[in-house]
Amino acid sequence: MRNDILIQPLVTEKLTRLMEGNQYTFEVRLDANKVEIRKAVQERYPSVSIKKVRTCIVRGKKRNQRTRRGVVQGRTAQRKRAIITLHPDSEPIDFFEQV
Repeated sequence: MRNDILIQPLVTEKLTRLMEGNQYTFEVRLDANKVEIRKAVQERYPSVSIKKVRTCIVRGKKRNQRTRRGVVQGRTAQRKRAIITLHPDSEPIDFFEQV
């Protein structure tokens, strides 16, 4: 099993509100599937019980940069997010214990 499936936990204002409802969001590898994501979360946090795993791919955005030679066009990288829903009686995940 690869240990690099979970890249990092995502913490924003909207995702912090989801944490109150036992939903946690991680950035994962683009080629990871739901079964691999579930196993990786259970390896890293053995005290949690997972109810559901949802994934979505966030497409990269177009970016323009104006330089002396003209406009340079590019894209930001695409990434994949996994939203993990825990059982109501499960122990919560604490992202900030490692900080």
